[in-house]
Amino acid sequence: MRSRVVNPKRKPTRLRPAYLAIAGLAALIAATDHADATDRRSGRSVESIESRAAGEPVMAIVSLRTQRVTVYDANGWILRAPVSSGQKGRETPAGVFAVIQKEAEHYSNLYDDAFMPHMQRITWSGIALHGGPLPGYPASHGCVRMPFDFAERLFDVTRPGMRVIVAPTDVAPIEIAHPVLFQPKPGAGALAAARTAEADEATRKADQARLAAGTAFREAAQAMVPARVAENLKLRAEAQLAAADTALGSAIPAAAKEQAERDKAQAIARIAALQVQLANAKAELQPKQDAVTRTREAAAIAETARAAAAEAARQVAREFEPVSVLISRKTQRLYVRQAFEPILESPVTILDADRPIGTHVFTAMERTNSNTDMRWSVVSLDGGRSQSGVVEPQGRARGGHGRDVEPVLTDRDSARTALDRIVIPQDALDRIAGLAPRSSLIVTDEPLSSETGKGTDFVVLLSGEPQGGIKMRRRVPADEFRYARPRDRMPYWRWPFAGPDSTW
Repeated sequence: MRSRVVNPKRKPTRLRPAYLAIAGLAALIAATDHADATDRRSGRSVESIESRAAGEPVMAIVSLRTQRVTVYDANGWILRAPVSSGQKGRETPAGVFAVIQKEAEHYSNLYDDAFMPHMQRITWSGIALHGGPLPGYPASHGCVRMPFDFAERLFDVTRPGMRVIVAPTDVAPIEIAHPVLFQPKPGAGALAAARTAEADEATRKADQARLAAGTAFREAAQAMVPARVAENLKLRAEAQLAAADTALGSAIPAAAKEQAERDKAQAIARIAALQVQLANAKAELQPKQDAVTRTREAAAIAETARAAAAEAARQVAREFEPVSVLISRKTQRLYVRQAFEPILESPVTILDADRPIGTHVFTAMERTNSNTDMRWSVVSLDGGRSQSGVVEPQGRARGGHGRDVEPVLTDRDSARTALDRIVIPQDALDRIAGLAPRSSLIVTDEPLSSETGKGTDFVVLLSGEPQGGIKMRRRVPADEFRYARPRDRMPYWRWPFAGPDSTW
């Protein structure tokens, strides 16, 4: 019998992997519970309007100070939720943006393939709104994290082009009227209706012409059957006649010659009868073949007219897409974009151009008075600053108590004063397409950001505000961006010992 001596100071090394695995699992569960608890706490801060039916979202305003996002329709706010913006050194840039891409399941191209559900991109360099953990203070790499369920809900009701304003403080839009604000062109609605009606009528006529061509083809095909039968029978009778002639020309018995004579006579008679039958069949077939040619030509003409009318209707519809106009005091120019494409650039006059004008975002909310007028709102981003000129976001110690404070209404007089200093050339006004709801006019001291480019609306960054979350990123053109996670990639797993507030 062998005895075994166990050294009590020696640790059983075989069990270390198991211990590590158990410890990692425990840490993962704890981190998940912590994150879930954080989400539950933040979820209680998600609000939605209940006193009225919510309309289509027109803009979203992210307040860096109060760490809150508020979504507005034409009649006021409809959704609110806490957010977590960029941490110090990677701050979410303050400015004016728009949703340029949406992707329900997105993984970060920059940060460890991190999961960014219900992503709504606002710059091609990687700033976006998306679902994520909310620790109660700025913690991201520049994106705006929202509660997961809120991000999903918002994703379902927005569309590309929705204005996103990242404001230093929590500011709310206010209705405004001013002569400089564009109004729908007279008769534009009637023109669009007329073009649509013309396209519908052209489509109806093209369908009818196509059906007529099909009917004519079927009738011609049916009329062709008797002609082909008569022609085939005539060919057979001619073959019989040829055989009889051959037999008569050879040395055959008298009885056979008599039979050949009878066959020849029958073949001649048969050919004559079939010739009449074939002539009658062709006489009936010819008008139907002519009808096929005629109806096919008519169908081609109708299809050309349909395509032209449809294109005219699409052109008018494109003119009714929201238009973005930007006036920069820095460059003394007016820029126009529609459907993310530049369509006009023109010099503009700004009175007292050496004096700051601020940054004001005017938004066309809805048509009124039988589509002859437009309601406008304005958000100004130069008000409510601290004495230092830079608004610091609430940190860990201060928490999210500012979220309970209502946003400050924009100073209408300040916005009107800015518009009073704008003189737009008449030729530029004439070239700006008829406005639709969600069109906008941005008046700013700032130049266009380099983020403004292919596949974007105007991007304006506020100078004097931290831009860490965008300065460190290389802008990637829209056609080069890797949108989706490859299907064969393994799911993303965070290191189990990382806390719920680890940055993305």
